[in-house]
Amino acid sequence: MTNSDDPTKRKRMSSTQRREDFITKAIAFFAEEGFESSTRGLARKLGVTQPLLYRYFPSKDDLIREVYDAVYVNRWRVEWESILTDRSRSVEARLNTFYTVYTDVIFNREWMRIYLFSGLKGADINRRYMQLVRHRILEPIVAEARAELGLAPRPALDSEIEFAWVMHGGIFYYGVRDLVYESALETRKDRVIADAVAAFVAGLAIKLRQGSEQIPDPHEPPSLN
Repeated sequence: MTNSDDPTKRKRMSSTQRREDFITKAIAFFAEEGFESSTRGLARKLGVTQPLLYRYFPSKDDLIREVYDAVYVNRWRVEWESILTDRSRSVEARLNTFYTVYTDVIFNREWMRIYLFSGLKGADINRRYMQLVRHRILEPIVAEARAELGLAPRPALDSEIEFAWVMHGGIFYYGVRDLVYESALETRKDRVIADAVAAFVAGLAIKLRQGSEQIPDPHEPPSLN
């Protein structure tokens, strides 16, 4: 019997360690079984009683929130934001670096499967993460692209955010096809990222310039024509 299988060893875990152990095992469980499984099934998988599980997580939603924090929030790196806003480099170079390190974190089977299961169930995980992506990735990208083009700063339009989602979602779905469906055609992730970023940067420049021409200056009087 290994130490991890020895009940006496498990009893020596502190409350914090046991909680973290439950979260780690719940991540693996939800990645394989989805979110429709009962807490009874999860407790059985963890080898504990349902009442014990409820001592740490009063409801299934509480446990799902902990899984969200562990899988998504806690894997966020503060330095990523610095990469996106480093104006000593071109936006294209920044995006290539950012998406390389970002996908190093999110391109794993558990991350992908939990995200997809969450979407199918309608769980709040996806909506919360999409807001995080918008505020920490997409809005800064659009703002930095405007700065590089010499355009006046302003909040990103929804259409510009959607345009950025096309690139972000395309890179993400490459990971899904690679890790979940095992059907990706290109084996070099860096090449996929470079192609997606180059197309996006070129298209966004056109879109931002057009948008600036179409949006009236609030300080100018309205035209009488």
